[in-house]
Amino acid sequence: MKYIMNVTKKSAIGIAAVFLVNFSFGQSIEQGIASVDSQKYAKARDIYNQMITQAPTEAENYFYLGDTYLTQFEPNFEKASEYFNKGVTLDRKAYLNKIGLATVKLGKGDKSGITDIQAIVSDSREKDAEVLYRSAEALTMFDATSAPDLAIDYLNKAIARADRKGVPAYYYYTLGDAYRIKKIPGDAMNAYDKASAVAQNKASVFTRMGTLWMAAKQWKLAKEKIDQAIAVDPTYAPAYRALATYDIFYQKNAEANAALINYAKYADEDPSTQLEIAKLYFTTDDYANSKMTLDKVFDKVEDPIKFKLRAYLLYQEANYAGAKQDLDVFLQKAEKSRILDADKGLSGLIDAGLAKTETDPTKKAALLASSAKNVAAAVAAKDETLDWNLELAKINGTAMAASSVDEGATTPAIEALKKQVQANPKDTDILFKLATSYQEAKNWTGAVLTWQKMSNLIPDWAPAYYSQAYAYQQAEKNDLAANYYQKYIDKVKPAEVEANKQTLSYAYFAVAFFDKDSDLAKAKEYAAKSVQLNPNYEDAVKLNAQLNAGGASTSGTMQSTDTTKKAMDSTVAK
Repeated sequence: MKYIMNVTKKSAIGIAAVFLVNFSFGQSIEQGIASVDSQKYAKARDIYNQMITQAPTEAENYFYLGDTYLTQFEPNFEKASEYFNKGVTLDRKAYLNKIGLATVKLGKGDKSGITDIQAIVSDSREKDAEVLYRSAEALTMFDATSAPDLAIDYLNKAIARADRKGVPAYYYYTLGDAYRIKKIPGDAMNAYDKASAVAQNKASVFTRMGTLWMAAKQWKLAKEKIDQAIAVDPTYAPAYRALATYDIFYQKNAEANAALINYAKYADEDPSTQLEIAKLYFTTDDYANSKMTLDKVFDKVEDPIKFKLRAYLLYQEANYAGAKQDLDVFLQKAEKSRILDADKGLSGLIDAGLAKTETDPTKKAALLASSAKNVAAAVAAKDETLDWNLELAKINGTAMAASSVDEGATTPAIEALKKQVQANPKDTDILFKLATSYQEAKNWTGAVLTWQKMSNLIPDWAPAYYSQAYAYQQAEKNDLAANYYQKYIDKVKPAEVEANKQTLSYAYFAVAFFDKDSDLAKAKEYAAKSVQLNPNYEDAVKLNAQLNAGGASTSGTMQSTDTTKKAMDSTVAK
């Protein structure tokens, strides 16, 4: 059920049922499944533990308990395997527990789990719909080791076998998930429609539909489905999680926090759920609630991700020593597959912070070198967890501060527009006018910070990044200028290149010029690209020739030219 709970993080929630002869057990399993679906993991585990107490030799009970550790936000493979192995010990033909162990392999990136699942299905002779379903579910849990075609085949067979008794809604859920992996949204929605026809709680279906529309960037339709989910069942926690994700995208942090409060209210106090809530608060910049929530469960969760989250929180407090200690613990404890480019970036920022107070010249130089290397690695990987260069500038005291905007030039138009922005802070038309007014007045700090607001509200709108780069360049903050020219290059879609050749040519030229002393290979590549896009751009032609002349001097200061200004004017106008 990853498409309800985790739009941006890699996790999976399994929803399934088994048909047991003992009616009371069947009822308990259904209750446990409903609890997992609602992200009430503690309640689900209570139910399954009671089932084990009542029937300690029933192998399948251990599968359901172990599965809750696989389907929580960050899987606990060790705990899940413990219960699956107990089930296999009790019954060597415990197909579900064997599927569980194969799923652990897949979760760890071992694709041999696919072969294991095929063997299990073959041994079962494809007679058990539940074995077919659980096998398919496992093949859709983890993106890196998914096998959606095989999952669809198993699900169609499971649906055919279950048809006599009535197909459970979650069979269709997982069929939809498999089509999502294959990027066939139409078939995914058709599967969810079939689930809607048979589901007892339609909130789950509507929430999935909402997240499918979000993935397709059909935000209006997504919001309609999420609202439907909440209307059908106001206590269904995952709908509020999806709503928070929607609000976070639109930079509506206050609304997102309200959704998270409801999510926390209707989920349960399971530590893994609370850890996820702490992460979400962090993404809305609500560091106080993130820290408070994390502190409550820090000693109750085993997932090493808790150390990384705390490292980020301590970094925000400028507690660089504490942040380094926690990040180091995470890097030591986490599996290699969970270490990201962002971790290098955070490490680089922490080193920069530590260098500020380091008195030993040798140690200080080492910290600064490490900082530069790791921040550059995160930027090169195009990681956007933080704006790495901007964060580094803040630490070094070279970033533009909001407090200095009023120290720059102003005009009656700027003052009037500032009042309009205060009344309508998310009106992009007003922000655009204010940013361009700051530029006309050569108040580059005001321009940068206003264009930043634009890019926060419209993250995919390339001109805002070009305009930030231009303003940084005029303020002689060339490292940040190069960073934002690169962001502009990255944001321009292939279909937009032809119409933006002039601005792209200048952006490539600017990055080449600023990087020529630190990355000659990249500078040569970008200078050549600049000329290719605009062969008549004399500055680019000259720089390209100098860079490839082998010894020709490329020193000097790049001045803003008429070409720069015309390119900027053309870009923002579009």
